[in-house]
Amino acid sequence: GLLILLMVVFMLLEATIFKYKMRHVFGGQSNGANQVDTFSDTVNRYMLIKTGTSLATGIIATVWLMILGIDYPLLWGFLTFLFNYVPTIGSIIAAVPPALLALITISPVTALLSAAGYLVINITIGSILEPRILGHGLGLSTLIVFVSLLFWGWVFGPIGMVLSVPLTMTIKIALSNSESGKWISTLMDAPVTISSEK
Repeated sequence: GLLILLMVVFMLLEATIFKYKMRHVFGGQSNGANQVDTFSDTVNRYMLIKTGTSLATGIIATVWLMILGIDYPLLWGFLTFLFNYVPTIGSIIAAVPPALLALITISPVTALLSAAGYLVINITIGSILEPRILGHGLGLSTLIVFVSLLFWGWVFGPIGMVLSVPLTMTIKIALSNSESGKWISTLMDAPVTISSEK
């Protein structure tokens, strides 16, 4: 896990200068350089949206745990923020420690309320709000975001779930720059993108 975390940090640091390297390789206005620029902007938007939704999830979880009177709400909120980067299962894993602590120190009812709060937060932000924001922010259909999460999670496991949107965007950009694959790229577009082109 530490090696993967370090690799992701170094990849993100390299991503800031990678497009300039590609411009130097392909030339200023070439098709390859434009594709790299598009992909780099998309990954940056994805990380920004994911950080925003993770922060919202962490803050709401912290407030909920404070209301319930569970010890160390800031710690559990921070863990929720971190675990939310893993789609679908991250928030569920983050719900376990505060629920167990509430069960041991307060009461079973408080533990159930804690778990229920996490479930509501996960459904509202993780399953409804986040796919819509990702779809509009990245030009991907909400259905495609959800299906890509399932597909890449099945192929690569939890790491595939974290990287599902960047991997899908790579495929979409490659298809949009191919004459034979342009129609598939159009099918992957968000409804807002298609309606604005009319």
